[in-house]
Amino acid sequence: MPTVGKFEYTFDHLAEVIEKFTEKVGLKKYTLYVQDYGAPVGYRLAVSHPDRAQALVVQNGNAYDEGIDNDFWKPLKAYWQEKTAEREMPLRGFFKREATIWQYTDGVRDKEAISPDNWNIDQPLLDRPGNAEIQLALFYSYGSNPPLYRKWQAYFREHQPPTLIVWGKNDKIFPAAGAEPYKRDLKNLEFHLLDTGHFALEEDGDKIAYLMRDFLRRKVRR
Repeated sequence: MPTVGKFEYTFDHLAEVIEKFTEKVGLKKYTLYVQDYGAPVGYRLAVSHPDRAQALVVQNGNAYDEGIDNDFWKPLKAYWQEKTAEREMPLRGFFKREATIWQYTDGVRDKEAISPDNWNIDQPLLDRPGNAEIQLALFYSYGSNPPLYRKWQAYFREHQPPTLIVWGKNDKIFPAAGAEPYKRDLKNLEFHLLDTGHFALEEDGDKIAYLMRDFLRRKVRR
């Protein structure tokens, strides 16, 4: 986990790292499971190598303006426009323990079903020295993603990858409004809105696994 002075924390760079990893291990074909930050990384790979991406599984992973047109994104959009200490301050609140717990529990059916191991493991990593600067760099770099949305949407329309959407509809970070537009561009789409939050696997992992196995069995050549 290098410091910001030793590693360029941008989505372009993250995609380059993952691309090099896939090539190092010899992946000629793969299905992309994209969620949150993974979506802009995965879609960069898919656009660069459409022959490699056999299918997509999308879980609260955005590719449309509608998906970031809510209150959560207002301070981030302000930061993209002007990177100042004043606009940075509210973003630092996202690194606190309360915010980490909120990401796991907001919008779920049963908070007691969500393991505290999630935030008890995550938070010490978030609190490590230098990590706030890393997260702020990624917050700022996220502003590079919306300008690419049209390119990603064009990829969907042109290549029509088989796509499974399994989306926690109560997510306040990437709301269901960001899931619906996929229907405009993808003809080979299976669409499921689940009654849970941002980390849908925490509450509906078994259901998502079942849907994925069924989808991949039918849509991906072996």
